[in-house]
Amino acid sequence: MAPTCRHCAVSLSIILCTCTHATFASSHGFAFSVHHSLPALPSPVSARLARRNLGPLSSLSKEPVLMRTNLARPSKSFRLTTHASDDEESKTSKLERILAPFRKAGAKFKQRPGTYLIIPFIAALVGWVTNYLAVQMIFYPIKYVGLDLFRKEEVPLGLIGWQGIVPCKTRKMSETMVNMVTTQLLNVQEVFRRLDPKKCAELLAPEVPKLGQGILDESFPPWLAQFPNTVFDGLPTETVEWLRVKNLRFLRGLTIGMQDNIDSLLSVKNCVVNQMMKDRSLLGILFKKCGQAELDFLTNSGLWFGFLLGLIQMAVALFWDNPWTLSVGGCIVGLATNWLALKWIFEPVNPTKFGPFVLQGMFLKRQKEVAEEFSSFFAKNVLNSKELWNSILTDPETQPHFHKLFTTHLIKFASSVTSALQVDIDPGMMSSAAKSAIVKFPNHIH
Repeated sequence: MAPTCRHCAVSLSIILCTCTHATFASSHGFAFSVHHSLPALPSPVSARLARRNLGPLSSLSKEPVLMRTNLARPSKSFRLTTHASDDEESKTSKLERILAPFRKAGAKFKQRPGTYLIIPFIAALVGWVTNYLAVQMIFYPIKYVGLDLFRKEEVPLGLIGWQGIVPCKTRKMSETMVNMVTTQLLNVQEVFRRLDPKKCAELLAPEVPKLGQGILDESFPPWLAQFPNTVFDGLPTETVEWLRVKNLRFLRGLTIGMQDNIDSLLSVKNCVVNQMMKDRSLLGILFKKCGQAELDFLTNSGLWFGFLLGLIQMAVALFWDNPWTLSVGGCIVGLATNWLALKWIFEPVNPTKFGPFVLQGMFLKRQKEVAEEFSSFFAKNVLNSKELWNSILTDPETQPHFHKLFTTHLIKFASSVTSALQVDIDPGMMSSAAKSAIVKFPNHIH
C-alpha cells in the first residue's frame, strides 16, 4: 500500500476510535474530553482530495491544520450527557411537582382572598351555634313538642318532634343517680341513726295534742269533742306533767322504731324518682346548678375549636377542588367541636402530668364545689323532712309498714294513758283513731 493511503487509513481509524470511546464513555456516565489532536494528513493527499472536490474528505484536509494548531495551546474541553445531570434534572422535576399544588393554591387565594379568609369565621360561628343548640336540646322542651305520630318510650326524637333529653329520660337518670348515691356515697340507715330520738320527740310533741284534737273533731260531735280539753284543763299539774312525759316517751319510741326499720319504712329511690317525675324540670335544674360552668364552656368552646378547624377547612378548600368540601367540613366541625369539648370536661379522670402541666377534666377539678351544690340542692328540694315524711306515709311500698308500726305505738300509748285515767276504750275505736291519725299526720310535720 502507498504511504499516502496508509496515512489516510490511520487517520480514519483514529477518528473512528475516538468516536467509539466517546460513545462508550457517554453510555457509562463518564465525562470525556479531547485533550489531544489527530495527526495531520499529508499535504499531497489533501491537495489531491481537494482537486477531486470530495466534500466530506475535503473538510478533513482542513481539520489537521486545526489539530496541529491545538498542539501549541491548551485544547478546550466539552462535556457529554451523564447520569449525574439526569439526577439533578429528576430532583428539579420532583421539586416542581411538590411545589405545583402550593403555587396553584396561592393563585386561587390571590384570586378570591375574602372568600377563603371568611371560612374560619364561618366555621367558628357554626361551632358555637351547634354547641349552643346541643346544650339547649339537652334540657328543653320539658314536654314533647311536635306531632306524636310515632315515638318510642324515653326516646327524645319522635317521627316529627323533640323532647329535651333530660326531661325525656328523667326516670332512668334519677334511678341511676339514686343507685349511685345510696351504694357509693350514702348509707340511709346510718344517716337516720344520727337522729336524736329525744330531740325528735321534743319537736313533734306540740303536734300530738293538735293531732288528737283533729281526730276527736272528726269522730265526735263538737260538744263531745271539746270534752277532753275541758277535762285536761282541770287535771292537776302532776297529772299534766305525767301525760307530757308519756307523750315524749311515745314519740321517742316511735322514732327509735323507725330508725330500726328505716329500710322498710323509706324508699329513697321512690322518694326521689316520684318527685323528679312530678316536676321533670327539677333534674335539669340540678344539672345546671352543679355544672353551669361546664355547660358555658361547652357552648363557648365551639367558637375557638370551630375557628381552628376552620383553618384546616380553608386549607383543604385551597388544595382540593370539590364542591362538597365546605359541606362535609361543616359537619365535621360541628361534630368535632362537641366531641373535643366533652373530652375536655370529663377527661382525664385523674390528674395526669403532661410535661410541665397537670391535666384533669374540668368537671372533676370542681368535685368539692359540685358536691356542695349537689348536697345543698337535695337537702332543700328533694330529701327534706316534708318530702321524706310524705314518701313514708304515701308510698305504696312503705305505707303498710309504717301503719303497722304507728298503730302499735299509738295503741300502747293510749292504753297506758286510759288505764291510768281509768277509762275504757274499745280496741276497734283505737284502730280507727290510728288510721285517722296517719292520714292527718303529714299536716303536722314541718
